[in-house]
Amino acid sequence: LTDDLAKAAQAQLIIEAVPEVLELKQDTYRKLNELAPKDTIFATNSSSLLPSDLESSTGRPDKFLALHFANEVWRNNTGEVMGHAGTDPAAVQAVLQFAEEIGMVPIHIQKEQAGYILNTLLVPFLTAASHLWVNDIAQAEDIDKTWRTATGSPLGPFQILDHVGMETYYQINMNAGTEESQRVAERVKREFIDQGHMGRSSGQGFYTYE
Repeated sequence: LTDDLAKAAQAQLIIEAVPEVLELKQDTYRKLNELAPKDTIFATNSSSLLPSDLESSTGRPDKFLALHFANEVWRNNTGEVMGHAGTDPAAVQAVLQFAEEIGMVPIHIQKEQAGYILNTLLVPFLTAASHLWVNDIAQAEDIDKTWRTATGSPLGPFQILDHVGMETYYQINMNAGTEESQRVAERVKREFIDQGHMGRSSGQGFYTYE
């Protein structure tokens, strides 16, 4: 893990995980392309942007694709691998092999899908919970309690969002393009981010952590 782009000169594979801001990611790839060897594979860990949103800024679209990890990557986890129309199949196979070598369960996404498999299933669930919360239908704790009690799931949606982190939660809602999601983003910024409560990583989100 590094934030020193100069180390790109030594890498065979670079996995980008900067915040979910299109212009920031594009700028990062332009810089990386100048520093990395021409055969280095670039992979985005973006949760919501497609490889085709970014490939033109990489300078090597045939060696660019997505490798997406869920939160708490150190636990049993997946590596969702998704190329775009111009990705070299050899690059896809190399990244699938890499995912397996680092202990992930490699999942090949056969065509571009915003949210891969995991977030295609998860985001509507979290969005529905967020809209219940922002419209004052129920407190976050009660929404979580309802889900856990009725389904037997270990975590409710707001416990999951504390794992995701408030910055990612904010950016996804800012980019969703709906009035209700804009209200969610504004409330998250006001009640959490502006207070330094970034989720489980900072010890405080919807819940308090030791």
